[in-house]
Amino acid sequence: MDFQLSDDQRALRQGMRELLAGRFGRDRMRAALDDGGGVDRALWRELGEAGFFALRLPESRGGAGLGLPEAVLLFEEAGRSLLPGPLIATHLAAGAVKGAAEGEAVVAVLEEGRPAGHLGEADGVLVLGPEEARSVVPAHPLPATARQVRSLDPLTPLWRLTGPVGAGEILPGGPRLREEGTLLAAAEQLGSAARTIEMAVQHAGAREQFGSPIGSFQAVKHLCAEMLVRAELARSAVYAAAVTADRTEIASAKLLADEAAVRNARDCLQVHGGMGFTWEADVHLHLKRAWLRSGQWLTAAAAEEVLAADLR
Repeated sequence: MDFQLSDDQRALRQGMRELLAGRFGRDRMRAALDDGGGVDRALWRELGEAGFFALRLPESRGGAGLGLPEAVLLFEEAGRSLLPGPLIATHLAAGAVKGAAEGEAVVAVLEEGRPAGHLGEADGVLVLGPEEARSVVPAHPLPATARQVRSLDPLTPLWRLTGPVGAGEILPGGPRLREEGTLLAAAEQLGSAARTIEMAVQHAGAREQFGSPIGSFQAVKHLCAEMLVRAELARSAVYAAAVTADRTEIASAKLLADEAAVRNARDCLQVHGGMGFTWEADVHLHLKRAWLRSGQWLTAAAAEEVLAADLR
């Protein structure tokens, strides 16, 4: 059995990397910070035209007819670039919310007891309950109980609702949507973990102390090696869960990917030294996004409960 990526999968991943490098490079990312992290509607439509949201819809419904493994590759690239916006919810809502598949609509996700990202600019809401999922369209006007709260991630505006958002339409496969969203969030974490390795290695090769690159020092080598081990372990788990779509393996993948994203960003900060904590460096943005994403879809405590239940 061959577990290597196919040529088509590599081409899909490379195409998305090139698209995001051209449309959401560092300059655009920094401009998005100045704009408060809002959704770039032009880029959103371009992602829709590229098939990002309709990737898993059948060809008969205007999609590409691909599966979770291919979706994981695209969301991994989104995580690398710190692309803002409710990508996962819009992807899951493709085919259920008008315009979501084409990138014409922005769909936010709302879970009970948790703040919702980008709710203020969403055209629809994907409401996740314990046993069901509902789509609410339109999302505006927001209920009077909605209020914006301070966000850890400057690219993710957060809103909190203390009342109902609306009745909405019941979507099939509610629990399954949550699991798929969890896996895609793990893929984003994986992309961030991989990117911070690259940032750490690049800085370690360029920065000199005592007449030598700091990458020649054993302590820095160990940090970078540990970052790589964490990312590759998470990659194996995320890719395997994408193939099996097993609930327990998805929980394991999210747990490992969260750890890789957070700890790799922290180690990357250590490699960068004092400059890593400055606003001009991008490292802290990966750490903040990783922290925020680790509390979404499936937290570490909830993932551990899933794994513990599987052992009984």
